[in-house]
Amino acid sequence: MQVRFQTLDVFTRARFGGNQLAVVLDAQGVSDAEMQAIAAEFNIAETTFLLPPENPANTARVRIFTPGAELPFAGHPNVGTAVAVARLGTLFGKPVPRERVCFEQLAGLVPLDITWEDGEPVAATLSAPRPFTLAELVPVAAVAASVGLPEAAVVIHQHAPVVAGCGTRFLFAALSDRAALAAAKPRTEVLEPLLRSTQTVGIHLHCPGAQPGLDCETRMFAPLHGIPEDPATGSANVALVGLYAACDPAADLDLSLAIGQGDDMGRPSRLAASATKRGGIVTETRIGGGAVPVMEGVLRLS
Repeated sequence: MQVRFQTLDVFTRARFGGNQLAVVLDAQGVSDAEMQAIAAEFNIAETTFLLPPENPANTARVRIFTPGAELPFAGHPNVGTAVAVARLGTLFGKPVPRERVCFEQLAGLVPLDITWEDGEPVAATLSAPRPFTLAELVPVAAVAASVGLPEAAVVIHQHAPVVAGCGTRFLFAALSDRAALAAAKPRTEVLEPLLRSTQTVGIHLHCPGAQPGLDCETRMFAPLHGIPEDPATGSANVALVGLYAACDPAADLDLSLAIGQGDDMGRPSRLAASATKRGGIVTETRIGGGAVPVMEGVLRLS
């Protein structure tokens, strides 16, 4: 058995930047165990597997795997998969809609708007499939110890360390400045138990943007999922903009953030995040960015 795949760099407009993604274009007949093995073989942050939709009105059913586990939702796999599908033009015998695709996932239905330039799909923007939610607070001391920083580097004037998400739970912590963000170094013997106890995918650190055009800069560590550090994390940043909106005292707000991630890994990524807040409630969060194709080939399963 053979299946075709593509790889893309996501949340970038330049090859060899952003976050890598592998897309298996037709996973019919591929078992769950094989999907997990393929994701481990690629050994990048996520691999997606396309299947026919259960509802023919949707574009595809999409399953998302890290090297270690399946995820209900993730941002950069959706953005990259949407661009890959748009480039195909047809999928499972049907034309792919030009302006918007809709993916069925464990977290729910994920619609994505496609951006075209010079006749090519170059970017996509999604709305998170689940509402933004805030959960428990986490002690500053525990967070600081988990990433090798002094407690003074973890600031609470915007928010205390907290668990939040839009379908996938992350531990969020605000840092004092870009130097603190650069100095963060996960101590897995401390971080892994903290992630298990909070039932979070990873820890997402953020600080005010130091580079021109960036509102904030972030780093994300998810060692339990085989991701020492992620170059760009859509599912975390789509929740981060929700967190910014939730912490703002305004009852009604339309917020946009230009987010940088991956610079400390040599894979600079740029994400456009936005949130809508009405009557004190965050009603919608969105994340988008570019994606460029890099490789394509065939996986031999038998």
